[in-house]
Amino acid sequence: MNLDPTVIAIPVYFLLIGLELIAHRYQSIKSYRLNDAITNINCGVTSQVSGAFLKVFTIGFYTFLYSQFRLTTIENSAFTWIVAFIAYDFFYYWAHRMSHEVNLFWGGHSVHHQSEEYNLSVALRQSSTQTIWTFIFYSPMAIAGFDPLILLSVSGFNLLYQFWIHTEAIDKLPKWFEAVFNTPSHHRVHHARNPKYIDKNHGGTFIVWDRLFGTFKAEEERPTYGITKNLNSWNPVWANVSHYADMWKDIQSIPKLGDKFRYVFHKPGWLPEYMGGYRAPYDIDKDNYKKFDLSAAKAVNTYVFVQYIVLLAGTALFLFNLESFENNLLQKSVLALIIIVSTVSFGAMFESRKWAFALEVTRLVLTPVSLFYFIPGLQTQSLPLMAILVYAVGSLIWTVLLRKSIIKPVSLKA
Repeated sequence: MNLDPTVIAIPVYFLLIGLELIAHRYQSIKSYRLNDAITNINCGVTSQVSGAFLKVFTIGFYTFLYSQFRLTTIENSAFTWIVAFIAYDFFYYWAHRMSHEVNLFWGGHSVHHQSEEYNLSVALRQSSTQTIWTFIFYSPMAIAGFDPLILLSVSGFNLLYQFWIHTEAIDKLPKWFEAVFNTPSHHRVHHARNPKYIDKNHGGTFIVWDRLFGTFKAEEERPTYGITKNLNSWNPVWANVSHYADMWKDIQSIPKLGDKFRYVFHKPGWLPEYMGGYRAPYDIDKDNYKKFDLSAAKAVNTYVFVQYIVLLAGTALFLFNLESFENNLLQKSVLALIIIVSTVSFGAMFESRKWAFALEVTRLVLTPVSLFYFIPGLQTQSLPLMAILVYAVGSLIWTVLLRKSIIKPVSLKA
């Protein structure tokens, strides 16, 4: 079984999201939209699924450094765990800060900032590529002699801590707590697109690093959330590649090779002076600002919500049983592909894409076939097999009945 704390806590995440929904209703806070929340969680799903493959490189690299180049061996203990947790948060600060200050790294981290809402579902909106650019920052811990299992533990709990700070339901906390720890107030600033708030409050658990290194900003007026160039899509795969696509267009337009290289590692928004120079963040007109919100038919929203519950259950089974797939890369890849294609299909239905109906029908046909073929023993288990077939056939009928609603023209709501 997968013992990653962030995976084990999945049921708790959704319990807290439910409690936040209740709190927001009581506080008259409108921060949840079905399409936005599902896209946030979809990005987390794709991140976890892709992470099942990338961990070979990330934790594998750390383990290699630890086994070959560590200066000493630090014995595991409660005190070691506390020191490692603090050390990890320090290196997290720099990895996080560089993810905002280096254009290439921002391509990975920008996914987490794309939502124009701020709620607990945003905490689950994680990138599939960020770890490629940031895992190297924790190398000093391997060389110092912290066990790889300690790294996995403290990194998981660091991420768990950051879940609860993605909320508007909690105002400012006692001054002593706000002085030391990252809080909802501090992190709302971090997720803002207001120019004075951008690139502030990078700490994970502790806000002291920002205070020490000059990146702290206290929350003043209510932030406007999102990134300076909105994603305008509910597609989690596009969410992960959109910034790289923009980078590629810019690189092609830059004539000098040296400036192409500088563009990759300069701050996001940078261009050579002869092309206009740095494109600074700008204030928006809040009175005329409209959030991206393509409206699908209510019947389609209901269908996607039901299908999404099924997908989350299947994803949880996949993540909790990763070890059983380790010796069969094809099996793991097919199951991962089913999950990712499902998230894309749901996003396409929210956007009423012309190809959404065809993709969903294809998904519903190929999913049971793939499960039947790639999961050994399923053919002999009559009850699960019957449940999968009933689900697929019932969903196909439902999809056909919704065909006109799925592909109807969409409108952009205010």
